[in-house]
Amino acid sequence: MPADTSPYQRFSTEERLRYSRHFVLKEVGPEGQLRLRDASVLVVGAGGLGSPVALYLAAAGVGTLGLVDFDQVDLSNLQRQLLHGTADVGRSKLESARDRLRETNPHVEVVPHPVRLSSQNALQILEAYDVVVDGSDNFPTRYLVNDACVFLKKPLVYGSILRWEGQLAVFAGTEPGCYRCLFREPPPPGLVPNCAEGGIMGMMAGVVGSLQALEAVKLILGEGDTLKERLLLFDGLELSFREIRVRPNPDCPVCSAEPTQTELLDYELFCGVLPDEASPGVEEVEPQTLMTLLEGDYRPLLLDVRERWEWEAGNLSYLGSIHIPRGELSLRADELPSHQHIVTICRSGVRSRLAAESLASRGFPRVTNLRGGLDAWIDAGLPDPAPGPTGSPPG
Repeated sequence: MPADTSPYQRFSTEERLRYSRHFVLKEVGPEGQLRLRDASVLVVGAGGLGSPVALYLAAAGVGTLGLVDFDQVDLSNLQRQLLHGTADVGRSKLESARDRLRETNPHVEVVPHPVRLSSQNALQILEAYDVVVDGSDNFPTRYLVNDACVFLKKPLVYGSILRWEGQLAVFAGTEPGCYRCLFREPPPPGLVPNCAEGGIMGMMAGVVGSLQALEAVKLILGEGDTLKERLLLFDGLELSFREIRVRPNPDCPVCSAEPTQTELLDYELFCGVLPDEASPGVEEVEPQTLMTLLEGDYRPLLLDVRERWEWEAGNLSYLGSIHIPRGELSLRADELPSHQHIVTICRSGVRSRLAAESLASRGFPRVTNLRGGLDAWIDAGLPDPAPGPTGSPPG
């Protein structure tokens, strides 16, 4: 009689009992459980969202769980970060998480990545995994993880929480549609508070993180409808869910048919988060004073750091303005003449000030920001920005 080649035979007696409730689900069964066991998922962040994500993926039998985190457990973490306990305060979050996950399911391989995710290491780390779940709590990491997943064509499960509200979305990786289609640019620094400033109800992490784990499992199994092209909004106080339909942006800088960004950026710069030592103060110039400078013998170079669609809608190219989006500035700073006075410009003066600070930190000897941006320029009664071709730095 031939040997039993049933998928059940690939599980130990202990595993069959552990996953017995999965085996009876027609969408899972032993074949699906094998897919889970053979899968690898990277969880970015071992904190509020990463805790339920990692715990439920480990309990579900996902074979390889990668965790990225470089922080230590703090007492203030414990009301929402259930990977860690009181005895773990002061320990590495990855060590604490590894011990907790091994206790949850010893059959799961936990791969720690005790680093700060950056443009230098993100592609190498993410490439080894089938699915990426973003449980980060800051904008530079969110944009970095999104762009890396687009370039690597990895599916991404995005989640975020603050106070009593949460968001959730899934981006396929192999098709257009990404976090940058939803939020093309990060908010100005300081506009959105972090958890320490705005507070957070701990159970919000449990709700959104559990849903992230569910979406990751559905991606691995190939079952059900994921949140692709949908943004799920959860209000914990109202106990309500609502969806926003999200279409891929045909002008998205990273996932469109003709992307303008094809490699990772300096995301601290892109999001306006610069260390104090890298943020020297820069001078600012009033619109009328700038116009006087432009009429003189030593004209400054005008650098417009807005997005391409903003530039195309109206710019100062008739005054010699050139265009490099702020998000690309770290890659293209060497295109700018280091000997010339540069005046940075954006709509309101916030993004351009950050760009000016970055150029000053890179050694450009004279960089000035247009105070109030083009809004102030127009309010001063100066000629309106006019549509025109994209400028480029002089050769």
